[in-house]
Amino acid sequence: MAEAPGHRPVLLEEVLEALDVRAAGRYVDATYGRGGHAAAVLACLGPAGRLLVLDRDPEAVAHARAHLGGDPRVRVAQGSFAALAGLVAAQGWAGRVDGILMDLGVSSPQLDDPGRGFSFLRDGPLDMRMDPAAGESAADWLNRAPEREIARVIAEYGEERHARRIARAIVRARPLRRTAELAEVVARAVPGREPGKHPATRTFQAIRIHVNRELEALRAGLAQAVEALAPGGRLVVISFHSLEDRIVKRFLRGEARPAPPAPGLPPPRAPRLRLLGGPVRPGAAEVAANPRARSAVLRAAERLAA
Repeated sequence: MAEAPGHRPVLLEEVLEALDVRAAGRYVDATYGRGGHAAAVLACLGPAGRLLVLDRDPEAVAHARAHLGGDPRVRVAQGSFAALAGLVAAQGWAGRVDGILMDLGVSSPQLDDPGRGFSFLRDGPLDMRMDPAAGESAADWLNRAPEREIARVIAEYGEERHARRIARAIVRARPLRRTAELAEVVARAVPGREPGKHPATRTFQAIRIHVNRELEALRAGLAQAVEALAPGGRLVVISFHSLEDRIVKRFLRGEARPAPPAPGLPPPRAPRLRLLGGPVRPGAAEVAANPRARSAVLRAAERLAA
């Protein structure tokens, strides 16, 4: 149950508390990363407990198989949130899962590997795909997309107010193939500097979200997670930026309220979830030990009986 050297699972104690792990339960870690949360959940399970670990990233899947694959309680599969229902059904667990964890965004090993192209701090190929065998790389998209589309993505997914200037600079600098090239182009295009933040932070976030269709996968995964849970099962989600957190918050609140009545239609659907408190954020000690945890927000809900 080893995890990657230096890997620090975010909000670990809070995750375990929110999942309320039972020794004989069935649990899904939908974003294995390097296994910190998965190992902690597994440590709470007895011989009858089961854990399904998922990840889009083939390197994460290989790590899970190497470190947890020998445990008869563990099953490992590759896939995104958007495929959650099928992956759970393949185990025979549809509607029978006791807890699902979704730890969003990019993992520390992905950020720290220059070859993956996620970081503006380390030069590498401009890829950014969580599954390098699927879809279009960041470089391929940036080098073909119209300026207006690039500006929209940076503004919408990066919440970057200089999106049009950055998009114009990217188009003028094409072709771009390296992360250092993109970071330099963005830095030159952005006027002024925010204290403590690289000028390319929002742009890299936006391109990564777009390339991996992260928000679409999140919406699909949340809906499928509710269907997968047994009554009393817990859904726990950790997000790292406002776009993700807004989607999670609105979804959970919507599922915790009855659907509004409509004339001539069947009675509205009853609430399917019960919110478990409000947002949970890391304390000062965790942020000091792991600065990447600074923006984390945990939200949790419990599946109600049909």
